[in-house]
This record gives sequence, C-alpha cells and structure tokens, in this order.
Amino acid sequence: AERLRDSAIAVGGQDLWIEASGAYTGGVSASMLRSVGCSHVLIGHSERRAVFGDDNAMVARKLRVALHGGLIPVLCLGESLAQRQAGETFAVLAGQLDTALDGLEATALADMIIAYEPVWAIGTGLTASPDQAQEAHADIRERVARKLGPTFAEAVRIQYGGSVKGSNAAGLLGRRDIDGALVGGASLKAEEFTAIVRARASA
Repeated sequence: AERLRDSAIAVGGQDLWIEASGAYTGGVSASMLRSVGCSHVLIGHSERRAVFGDDNAMVARKLRVALHGGLIPVLCLGESLAQRQAGETFAVLAGQLDTALDGLEATALADMIIAYEPVWAIGTGLTASPDQAQEAHADIRERVARKLGPTFAEAVRIQYGGSVKGSNAAGLLGRRDIDGALVGGASLKAEEFTAIVRARASA
C-alpha cells in the first residue's frame, strides 16, 4: 500500500468482519483493513457464500459495516450451476441484490462496485458467453435503477468475474453493461492479466 500510495492502483481486502471491534479471533475489521492501506473490500464473494456460509443477510450486514468503516465495497452476486440450469438466475440475483441494498440510499453507495460472478464459471474453465453475461448485467442494472434511480444505475460500475482470460476479455468487456472485470486466477499470470487490461483499454 505504501508503494502504491501515489499511483492509480488501490489495495483491497478479500472480506471483513461484521463488528467494528471486540474479541473475534480471526475476524478482520474495517478499521484493520484501513490501517494497512485498504480502500476497497470484497463483500459476498461466491466462496464466502458457499464455503463459509455467508447468506444474504450476512452479506447485507457486511456491506453496511464496510460503508460505515469508510471502505468502498465490491458487492459480489452470482448463481450456481444448479440455479442457472433451473432457470433461477434472475431470481437469485434479485434476492441477493434486494437484501443487500434494502433501506440504503444512493448517496451512501456512490462509490460501490457490483461484480456479477456466476459461481459455475469460477475456477472451472467455463465462462459465461458475452450474451449471457450482458443479460445478467443488464438485469442487475435495471434492478438497481428501480431501487436507487436511473442516474445511479447508469453510473455504477458492474464488473464481470468468472474465468476471465486474455482470450475472452474483449468479447465480454465490449458489451454495454459490462464495465470491467473481477479477475481471479488470470491475475497471477502477467501475460494473461496484461491481455485483459489491454482488452479493457480498447473496448
């Protein structure tokens, strides 16, 4: 964080705990993240939901803790393969988004980022097609517009995360409602990550 202080690169945390302080061994608070230079934090990542049991209510609490603690939240949404095959994608996204945003005003969420990450496309080598990803992103933006207004919905960044690679980045990032990428494994490979950045720059 110190090396990046005067750059355009920000540092973020993978998760945070729901209390500001206290005896919660292993829990990392918003103030702890801030103290080491973090400005962003992931909220509701698919692995937190699936492995650690963070349900929609827990994700909503973490979102509010992040906002109160001065962190920019990256709110992650996404459906499992079973849910997609059952035709439940939009219902799942609606439940996740509505619970997270319930009672919040657009002014409090000005810097929030949303990441659509279909669980079935994370670490599997599978990727949502550009059409599938755009459809989900458009649905999320429309729902955000209904809850927080069209001006906010047009401005909010909605990223795609799900096995983004240099070979598929251009097709995904060229779609109207896909504003960027939440990159996983490819971020550890310099050539792949560079190709993704170049695809975004030319989109």
